[in-house]
Amino acid sequence: MSNDRDRPHEPSLLESVRNTEKKFLAGRRDRGADLESAVRVFLEFLRGYESLDFEAPCVTVFGSARFPESHRYYQLARNLGRRLAQAGFVVMTGGGPGIMEAANRGAKEGGGYTIGCNIVLPREQTPNPYLDRFVEFDHFFVRKVILVKYSCAFVVMPGGFGTLDEAFEALTLIQCNKIERFPVVAMGLPFWSEVRDFVQKSLLGERTIAPEDLELLHPTDSVDEAVACILEGIPDDIARLLPSKA
Repeated sequence: MSNDRDRPHEPSLLESVRNTEKKFLAGRRDRGADLESAVRVFLEFLRGYESLDFEAPCVTVFGSARFPESHRYYQLARNLGRRLAQAGFVVMTGGGPGIMEAANRGAKEGGGYTIGCNIVLPREQTPNPYLDRFVEFDHFFVRKVILVKYSCAFVVMPGGFGTLDEAFEALTLIQCNKIERFPVVAMGLPFWSEVRDFVQKSLLGERTIAPEDLELLHPTDSVDEAVACILEGIPDDIARLLPSKA
C-alpha cells in the first residue's frame, strides 16, 4: 500500500504561479517553455495597463516595507504623501507596508488617489489598507516598468536592495535618455548621504559616471522642498493637468 508521504511533491496551482519568474530566470529551457513565459509576461503587462486608468499626474514613492508607524521615515513619507495629494498628484507605491503604506496613507488623508503595485513574494506582502487601486504582479521587472511608466517624478526613501534597485533604475533611464528628465528626490538624508558618498568616491572617482550625473538626484528632508522640486521639474504638459491650487 502506497503512502502519500512517499509520493513526489507536486506544486499547487498557487505555488506554480508564484514561481513563474524563478523558472523563467533559471537558465536555458526549451523554446516552448520560454514562449509560455513570454505569454505570461505579456498578459501581466496587459493586466497592468487595463487596471491603471487615471488622468492626474502620478508620483511614485519607493522605500522599505520594514519601517513601523512609529519610525521617523514612516512619518516623513506620510507627510509627503499628504502634500503630494494636496498638490493634485496621484501617489503610487509598491502597495505594501512600511514606507509604501505611509505614503498611500498620507495621500488618502490629503484627499488624493492612491495606487499600489504589489509583488508576489515567498513571504507574503499584503496590500496596505490605503489603496484606491491595487494591481499584483508575479515578475519584478514587469512591476518596475509599470511603476516607471505611469510616473512623472520619483521619491526614493530609505530601503533595502529593492529600493536601491528602483532608485538606480530610474536614474539610469534618465541618464540614458530613455525617459524624460523627471525629478528624482531622495528623502531620509542620513541614509542617502552614505549612498551619495559611495557614488562620489567610487563611481565618480573611477569616472564611471560624469559629474553632472550627480545632479539627477535631489536630496532633501523638507516635504515642502520635495514637492516644490517636483512641481518645478515636471514637463509643462504634465503640470497643466494639475489643479490650479498646486
